[in-house]
Amino acid sequence: MLRRLFLTTSASLTCIVTFFAMTTLQARDYNVREFGATGDGQTIDSGAINRAIETAAAAGGGTVRLPAGTYLSYSVRLKSNITLHLDPGAILVAAEPPPAEAGGGYDPYEPNEWGDVHQYQDFGHSHWRNSLIWGEQLENIAITGQGLIRGDGLNRGRASHPGTANKSIALKLCRNVILRDFSMLMTGHFSVLATGVDNLTIDNLKIDTNRDGLDIDSCRHVRISNCTVNTLNDDAIVLKTSYALGFLRPTENVTITNCQVSGYDPGSLLAGTFTRESVRAPDRDGPTGRIKLGTESNGDFRNITISNCVFDRSRGIAIESVDGAVIEDIAISNITLRDVSNAAIFLVIGDRARGPEGTPVGAIRRVSIDNLVASSADARFPVIINGLPGHPVEDVRIDGIHIAKSGGLTLDEIRDQPSHLVNSFFLRSQGKDTTGPAASGPRPDIYAVPERPVAYPEPSMFGLLPASALYARHAKNLTLRDVTVTYASPDERIPVVLQDVKGATFRSVNIQRAPGQPFALLRDTTDFTARDCGTLPDIDKSSAQDETVK
Repeated sequence: MLRRLFLTTSASLTCIVTFFAMTTLQARDYNVREFGATGDGQTIDSGAINRAIETAAAAGGGTVRLPAGTYLSYSVRLKSNITLHLDPGAILVAAEPPPAEAGGGYDPYEPNEWGDVHQYQDFGHSHWRNSLIWGEQLENIAITGQGLIRGDGLNRGRASHPGTANKSIALKLCRNVILRDFSMLMTGHFSVLATGVDNLTIDNLKIDTNRDGLDIDSCRHVRISNCTVNTLNDDAIVLKTSYALGFLRPTENVTITNCQVSGYDPGSLLAGTFTRESVRAPDRDGPTGRIKLGTESNGDFRNITISNCVFDRSRGIAIESVDGAVIEDIAISNITLRDVSNAAIFLVIGDRARGPEGTPVGAIRRVSIDNLVASSADARFPVIINGLPGHPVEDVRIDGIHIAKSGGLTLDEIRDQPSHLVNSFFLRSQGKDTTGPAASGPRPDIYAVPERPVAYPEPSMFGLLPASALYARHAKNLTLRDVTVTYASPDERIPVVLQDVKGATFRSVNIQRAPGQPFALLRDTTDFTARDCGTLPDIDKSSAQDETVK
């Protein structure tokens, strides 16, 4: 009996000792001060940080810790099984690069045939090593803590020479990645660029910048939650599928939830002032700061949910297939938008086809948008659903939507397309000739909206549209239910225009109208049904070539 008790106790002690030994090994910290970092805000500390990372990696992994202080740094190179932790009060600052003739500085950008030679995507998407923090083909990595990453010395566009950098965090072909709890300020062309990353968790980040926030490119199994991203001049959270890896890879199984995106003045989010002095982005439209799928859209997008998100002073939700992508099975719910600077909802298929020869026209199908509320929406832009001839946007369901618009546009303005209301920025050719009439100037038939398949996709690419609430063209199986649209000032445009739409069902769609104003124009539209739509009588119309509905 005593022998059995002794053996049992010994085994238990062995297990306990082993557990604590493993816990100690797993929790081992490597303080960058012990490797020569000063944190004085004047000395370049990236050498010491990288030595700490290399030592931890050689030991099998661990946490590289930055205690409180200001650490000027060039490129920090992550390794597998490493957590880079920023303590409260720790500030990692991208240092100003040295002059080109001096050499050194950030790691040079690597060659990329698909971007540098073929230009299938922009420079920023094609390179990763020219960054403050980067990692390639790694696993089990994390950046955590309540510290701050500041991009003081980062370029906001193309890196001007090999010693400069234009991204804060860039990850390529990694798996099992966690980014959590830290803040980022003015962080270059990209705050985070993740390309080909699987099992990616981004949680509780605060990003305040003037270019892209989170760029998730060709990634799978992604969870973005509880993040606040402010960017006046670019997209806050954007999913992409570029050709930067040299092959097609989908972005799929993505959840974006409990996030806030905005377009306040850069820096005012973290400052807590939330100022609004800047009125437009460099592309001449209003503040950006939104959630978007595209524009880079070579690979497919599948199984994506966006829920419980707040947009403030930003553009609306955008889903864009212009480089051959099939975008399908998208669910968007519980969204609030305020001060919407273009269309609250924008779905578009284009044929920009930046990719290998033979890149096909893509598709958008099975999209559900539920419980969306928008206020102070720019009068110029209705909800836009726009495919291409022979390539309709399919199976879109919009349910439980309330949009309050400023209104006030006249039919004369739609005919004249005046330059002060029309932004021609997005009709740059992107290497091909654009089609249709000029961006501004008279449009004799206001319903003859140019297709513009190769233009950069933004709601303003079409000029002023003839519909005030919904413009749908080249669509199939469109359902609207429990939709309300109101205007602060009367709008002379017809609320709904459907053109080349095959199958449209409206139930409890209530749009504010002046007495006698038509509800909809149906052009080349089949199988239109309306039920319980305010004063509109119930309608079943199998075919309409050019007919108004009152």
